[in-house]
Amino acid sequence: MLEVLRSGVLTQGERTRAFERAFALAMGAELGVATANGSVALYLALLAHGIGPGDEVITSPLTFIATANAIAHTGATPVFADVDDTLNLSCEAAARLIGSRTKAIVLVHLHGNPGDVRALARLAEERGLALIQDACQAVGATVGGRPLGAFGTAVYSFYATKNITTGEGGMVITSDAKVARTCARLRHQAYADEPYLHDAIAYNFRLTEMQAAIGLVQLGKLDAITERRRQNAEYYAANVSRWFERPRVDPDHRHVYHQYTLRVPSGWSRDEVRSQLRTRGVETGVYYPVPVHFQPPYRVLHNAPCPVAESAARDMISVPVHPAVTHDERVAVASELNGIAATALWT
Repeated sequence: MLEVLRSGVLTQGERTRAFERAFALAMGAELGVATANGSVALYLALLAHGIGPGDEVITSPLTFIATANAIAHTGATPVFADVDDTLNLSCEAAARLIGSRTKAIVLVHLHGNPGDVRALARLAEERGLALIQDACQAVGATVGGRPLGAFGTAVYSFYATKNITTGEGGMVITSDAKVARTCARLRHQAYADEPYLHDAIAYNFRLTEMQAAIGLVQLGKLDAITERRRQNAEYYAANVSRWFERPRVDPDHRHVYHQYTLRVPSGWSRDEVRSQLRTRGVETGVYYPVPVHFQPPYRVLHNAPCPVAESAARDMISVPVHPAVTHDERVAVASELNGIAATALWT
């Protein structure tokens, strides 16, 4: 950070280029384009794949609203397909919704658990669609031993709560030089070959050199951060009662546990479970309790029901899994969860 500040080059400099190269390589792609945040990374990726007014883009309703907003900002219409028991986009549900206006599929890797990118990539290729991965929660995740960037365009977020962070920030990664070039141009006001000549209406979506400097250091810590998250998750998997259901993780998918998510069984109150945990000193999170197709801006689309996503939105809770969780703390979390499960099983 001090080196950047002393250099006087605070944006679009060598730190940004180094971060782009290093991150793309680590995520399995050839090219990276750093952006101001993950939302605009997805927006630029959609534009670079030719998505615009009149198009439809299939995605998951079980995600942060930013996924749908990025689609809507292009002028396209988000179409919400149900999820499977991994809580990621169901390939079968997506296939049923492909129509004459469908131009792309956006796969969200929810909670850091990779979705079925191989099946969706085959579907997209068969139907002539673009596949874009919203990997904002899945930095470092792999499928079949391959990083997500090996499967095509992916976007990442470096928001404050993500597994690695620059405070704010994002990245488009791809091995398609045309996609990368389009994203890079639009990010920086579409500069042409001459100074102050711009050949398109574009944006200021740049990452700063200070953020890139932080990102490079964070990237160097990614393996250790991911390993600690996985250790915490493995402890919960082995020691928390199976009364709490878990989203499925495919055997050759490597989850990075942005969240460790449990599901409260049907007929039991999530709010009551959370209240009991809170009184015992365990905080929990509820993410995406309102599916995107039920959000006010998207209700007007009259989307088809998504019963799996709707059910998950009602019963998901997340418990602490971040690297700072100590062994004693994860023991306490598991103990309190098990106490609630034991009471429930006896009533």
